[in-house]
Amino acid sequence: MRPVVTMESLRRYVLLVVLVLFSFVRNISSSVTHYSIPEEMKEGSVVANLATDLGLDVKTLNQRKMRLDIIANKKYLDVNKETGELYIVEKIDREYNCNYKSSASCYLKLEIILESPVRIFNIEVEILDINDNAPQFRRDVIHLDISESTPKGERFSLSNAVDPDVGSNSVKTYHLSESEYFNIEVQTGRDGSKFAELILKKTLDREQQAVHNLILTAVDGGTPARSGTASVIVRVLDTNDNAPTFDEVIHNVKIMENSPIGSLAIHLNATDLDEGSNSDILYSYSLYTSEKTQQTFNLNPSTGEITVKGMLNYEDFRIYDMEVIATDHGATSLSGQCTIKILVEDMNDNHPEISIKSFQSPVNENIELDTVIAVVSVSDKDSGDNGVVDLHIPDNMPFKLRESSDNYFELVVSEPLDREKVPEYDITFTVTDRGSPPLSDNETMTLELLDVNDNVPQFPRSFYTIRVMENNAPGALLSSLTAFDPDLHENQYLVYFILEKEIANTSMSMLFSINPENGNLYALKTFDYEIEKEFLFHIEARDSGSPPLSSNVTIHIVIVDQNDNAPVIVSPWRAHGSVVEEKIPRSTDKGSLVAKVIALDTDSVHNSRITYQFLQVTDATLFSLDQYNGEIRTMRMFSYRDPRHQRLVVVAKDNGEPALSATVTIKLSTVETVVKAYSDMTEVPLEYDIFSDLNLYLVIGLGSVSFLLLITILVTIVLKCQKPKPSKAAPPCRNSVISERNSTIADSTLVSNDAYWYSLFLAETRKGKLVVRQPVPKGSRYVVSSLPRGTGLTDTSDSAASTLQVGNGIAIKKCTHHLSILSRMLLYAVNIL
Repeated sequence: MRPVVTMESLRRYVLLVVLVLFSFVRNISSSVTHYSIPEEMKEGSVVANLATDLGLDVKTLNQRKMRLDIIANKKYLDVNKETGELYIVEKIDREYNCNYKSSASCYLKLEIILESPVRIFNIEVEILDINDNAPQFRRDVIHLDISESTPKGERFSLSNAVDPDVGSNSVKTYHLSESEYFNIEVQTGRDGSKFAELILKKTLDREQQAVHNLILTAVDGGTPARSGTASVIVRVLDTNDNAPTFDEVIHNVKIMENSPIGSLAIHLNATDLDEGSNSDILYSYSLYTSEKTQQTFNLNPSTGEITVKGMLNYEDFRIYDMEVIATDHGATSLSGQCTIKILVEDMNDNHPEISIKSFQSPVNENIELDTVIAVVSVSDKDSGDNGVVDLHIPDNMPFKLRESSDNYFELVVSEPLDREKVPEYDITFTVTDRGSPPLSDNETMTLELLDVNDNVPQFPRSFYTIRVMENNAPGALLSSLTAFDPDLHENQYLVYFILEKEIANTSMSMLFSINPENGNLYALKTFDYEIEKEFLFHIEARDSGSPPLSSNVTIHIVIVDQNDNAPVIVSPWRAHGSVVEEKIPRSTDKGSLVAKVIALDTDSVHNSRITYQFLQVTDATLFSLDQYNGEIRTMRMFSYRDPRHQRLVVVAKDNGEPALSATVTIKLSTVETVVKAYSDMTEVPLEYDIFSDLNLYLVIGLGSVSFLLLITILVTIVLKCQKPKPSKAAPPCRNSVISERNSTIADSTLVSNDAYWYSLFLAETRKGKLVVRQPVPKGSRYVVSSLPRGTGLTDTSDSAASTLQVGNGIAIKKCTHHLSILSRMLLYAVNIL
């Protein structure tokens, strides 16, 4: 059952509530504390000490749970419960908190609440404005369209700038960039805001300047002042105030006759400084243009091009006059006009002509300079420069053109001709008129050159050295000598032959033969290196021209040696196939010279090098043989066990391939006598008692015969040296150039009996050496020297290029040399006697 609420109980309840609220309100301060701070203070900045200002005990702030409430705002402030200071928690932006209102005042309302007992303090913090915002225009670019016909003094509104700041920090004034046509005036609105009006101070002309770019600047009153800018673009609107104008009022045009239909004569260009439809131009002929002109030329009304409409003929009509009008499309159209004079020019429509009146071909290649080869005439039916013609031929030709009369030219030789270089010339005559463009014509003639025998045969070389192995077969091909003649036909046919020359009463044609047609050179005999070593002669190549031309070449035939001569034993001397017997005392010392083998080889130096060796020897321990000089010496003294007779077989071998050899057998007998063994020539005195009576008589007889022979030879040589033939060169030797004998025996020294000396003398003189016995300065010994015999070398030839000339001086030297040899031989014979 619900209790019944009476009116009395309700009154009591209301009274109790009122008493509680009165007790609560009594603890709330009815006063408001005010503070003022500038916006944008740094975080942590102290606004005020609330404990001091509100009379609170700092020590009880924490116990009473002091707190700060910000009404309807973000918490920008807070209280330090330890010190009671009110400080900035976050920067305060006045424009943001006050919602960009331009009112002068902006407050933050705070409540400080304490407990035990409960107390509430009201605090108002005024946010003071600072100039932290620059004026801004709502649009960065302001566009205005103004007609060029607008009178000066006309005003145009511009959008104003907005500054969130208030008071003196808001927009104060405006500035306009410098302009010849505009300025501004600053106005103040009912709410105190500032705005600007653009004033036209000079009439606009779109044709001079179609767009004006201005800068509008708004400046506030802060310190320092801030500003903002906006671009003002004024576009001038066109009015049809300009008539079309042509580039030139009078045009003079030249056009060629026969120009094709549609050819452009002239492109007229009229301009209108206006724009849009006011600048669109229409071209038309005026009434003063003749019908003939309008029928011949077409005018494009849109582009102003005048093109050929009918045929142009210079001979029919040469000048066309016309007048063209250009009209714009403005509401009130304006127009301009010009006059054109078209001149028809003569066209170079006729080619020049060329005519060959005379042409001489073929001609000899040795034709004289300035000789006329051809006569040419030229012509052109056109007139003026179109009828003036020029004639020319290709460059780098040995010809030139020479004008003989009006439009007649002669082709003459300007440089020597050579068929071997250029056998024929294709000469192109080109005639060109002086029209524009020039026309030309040409005619080509071929000039052939006839050959003249003006080139001598040429050998690839002027000197040939041909090596021929001795013992060649007769008729062997030695070489093929070919000359070249660049001429033609019979001037090119060559004949080869040997220039005759006698060597030792023998003609070259008896030794060699050449094929007259192909130049093959053959040997007609077998050559012997030991007799003929080389030949020098000339071969001539002659063409069949008239007159014939010829040239020659020097041929040097070198005979190459073969190893075709075996060595010949010349010492010790022996009869054919006999054995050489020698006697030596058994008391001969070790190293004593027993015998010396000397061999000669008539081959060349390489093939004639001789080495010696034992082929057979009775006792190999008793004798030694020097392989180079052939000396046989004892290797030890004889003993009683050694046989009395020793048989030595020595072989002398040359250096050829294959090697040839000769042998000699020496029979040595040991005797118990006082005769000393052979020893070195310069150490053992010569013993005269080793000669027997028979040997002595033999030496005396041979010496006498040799002496008489030498005297006869000496007298003959002296007579020849005293009677030289002045008109002829010295007589040639058997060899055509050089005949040389040269012994390969080295100089040697021996001591022996007189019989041995004489046998050595005979052997040496047979092979080209002279052995002279001379006393040694001490007087107790004799020296035998093997001396080389001199050789003569001459060759005579009529060829100026390669013949060796032998003068009287050479003959005198030869005579002197022979006399010297004979004197030595004579001295040796006297010593023997």
